Amino acid sequence: MTVKTRFAPSPTGYLHIGGVRTALFSWAFAKKHQGRFLLRIEDTDLERSTAESVNIILDGMKWVGLDYANADDVVYQTRRFDRYREVIAQLLADGLAYHCYCSKEELEAMREQAEKDGTATYDRRWRPEPGKTLPPVPEGVTPVVRFKTPTDGVTRWHDLVKGDIAIPNEALDDLIIARADGTPTYNFCVVVDDFDMGITHIIRGDDHVNNTPKQINILKAIGAELPEYAHLPMILNEQGKKISKRSGDTVAVTDYGAMGILPEAMLNYLARLGWAHGDDEFFTMRQFIEWFDLKDVSPSPSRMDLKKLYWINGEHIKAMPDAELAGHVRPRLEMRGIADSTRPPLEDVLALVKGRAQDLNTLADECLYFYAKQTPAEADTAKHWDDGAAARMLRFAECLESVNDWNPAAIHDLFAPFCEAEGIKMGKLGMPLRLAVAGTAKTPSVDEVLALIGKEEVLRRIRS
Repeated sequence: MTVKTRFAPSPTGYLHIGGVRTALFSWAFAKKHQGRFLLRIEDTDLERSTAESVNIILDGMKWVGLDYANADDVVYQTRRFDRYREVIAQLLADGLAYHCYCSKEELEAMREQAEKDGTATYDRRWRPEPGKTLPPVPEGVTPVVRFKTPTDGVTRWHDLVKGDIAIPNEALDDLIIARADGTPTYNFCVVVDDFDMGITHIIRGDDHVNNTPKQINILKAIGAELPEYAHLPMILNEQGKKISKRSGDTVAVTDYGAMGILPEAMLNYLARLGWAHGDDEFFTMRQFIEWFDLKDVSPSPSRMDLKKLYWINGEHIKAMPDAELAGHVRPRLEMRGIADSTRPPLEDVLALVKGRAQDLNTLADECLYFYAKQTPAEADTAKHWDDGAAARMLRFAECLESVNDWNPAAIHDLFAPFCEAEGIKMGKLGMPLRLAVAGTAKTPSVDEVLALIGKEEVLRRIRS
């Protein structure tokens, strides 16, 4: 058996991090078992689904790097209506579905009564049964189609995350599988799609647990082999509440890219939300695939922790090859007005400063002064630039002028003799020198900074 999993978002908005975590676990499970990971766009909500949202989903999947099989053949539910109608017709012919002519008022009255009795909402008045007389068909009413849910027994499954789950069938409605206008409903489309796509493992959020018994009964009715199910707990915000833009949470996965998060760090972090491999926090996706097992997924909700996300991101920044990292930082420098980041080579700059930042935006800021002197903060000037600093910097420039082999060690060798001759401590040289050359008091070792910026530019900045 070839393992097949799927990610099936609805294009009614952004691709949120909960969805990406679900996609990640489905992707990793398929990769772990040499299977296939498929993408399906569940766009039957014609009022809310938009082409823009589809593109957001596809862009988000591309950004995080979750590759799915048949990239040019993504399944769109709106292109499969003929197939859904075919299956509905077969269920009607087999007596496993029926037409229901209830009005909205009748359904509302049933709903109120069901809330009092604690029973299924629909009273099955239009369900054909041996010896049962159905109501007369009302004129001018277009019926919906309902699935004939078993009324006895229990629908059971072993959830690969939550364990054994059992739902009495008498608690389930005869759900509508086709609306009055003929459009199929969500739970029905999902079943037909999973059957036709050959999905073997359905890994999704636990908000779908209540849908599972309904879908299992339909799968049995159409003669499908049941897939295995794994329902993942939700991700809560830092306050322990459901993540929501209304609450000010960052939820669209591409928003994190704008915040300077690397896609591999995002996946690393999401992998640790609800899953663990010992005490390992920082790992690659290759390691994650090797380690991943659904038995290690916690059934309890996880909570976002931005500090942890930034820490993991910082670790990925430090581990990334400098040339690859430059590809992420260069566009951010261009946004900051740095058109040429070849002198000094950006890769060399990143090798020096990448341990000082936990996100790409901060990292880009750390690179700025190598290409253009920044304006010192007033507080730094007040603290480190005394009345004699300017003249002292000009005298030190003369020492720098004499260096023929421009490298950190040669520059460093000037510090002690100069401070001794001036009768000052290193702080009186190093901090004003940083302000004069970089425009900031916070830099790596000043000799390494000067060496990278280059002799001609260093002298120009000091003397200007």
